[in-house]
Amino acid sequence: MLLASLLTVTLCFSQTYKARIVTNYGTILIKLYDGTPLHRDNFIKLCNQHYYDSLLFHRVIHNFVIQAGDPYSKYAKDSVLLGDSDLNYVVPAEIMPDKYFHRRGALGMARDDNPQKASSACQFYIVQGKVADDSTFIKARKRTDGYEIPEAHKKVYRKEGGIPHLDSRYTVFGEVIKGMDVVDKISVVLTDKNDRPRKEVRIIEARIIK
Repeated sequence: MLLASLLTVTLCFSQTYKARIVTNYGTILIKLYDGTPLHRDNFIKLCNQHYYDSLLFHRVIHNFVIQAGDPYSKYAKDSVLLGDSDLNYVVPAEIMPDKYFHRRGALGMARDDNPQKASSACQFYIVQGKVADDSTFIKARKRTDGYEIPEAHKKVYRKEGGIPHLDSRYTVFGEVIKGMDVVDKISVVLTDKNDRPRKEVRIIEARIIK
């Protein structure tokens, strides 16, 4: 009985969760990393509370990211600048660039310029990025105060693309496993000067699935 109980606990803690984000452009399926439990559990909590339902992707930059989660975006007028609103807490940084990096499809959490690099409670982004070359890595090293990207990651950046200069600066806590075509579709919508889509890109629902 004790062995069975221990196995049950182990399986519970090793459970990998997935998030299904349904948008008016299609569905994105994301794997949440167990190695970033604070961000994983926070995202699970918000999805279970239906927090993301009806929020907008308010920041869209082609070859960079699509970003959502501003609590004011649900009812925001077309002309309103979004991206500065948050919930009343932060998530402590879980930045592990040698393990989780900003490859194409990476799920990261936005943040302000706080010195602890703590993440926003609710605003997340999905990396679209672009294919990298040697000059990309040189620029990234300068922008990350000397962080050296592992060779294995460079191979991925050269082949698949991503955003190397965000490594070591923001927490990555998941990745897209299905629906990158939806991310690509969203990434090319027309935007205003503040990178907000001129036509709504809205999350219909975000749910956790096992």
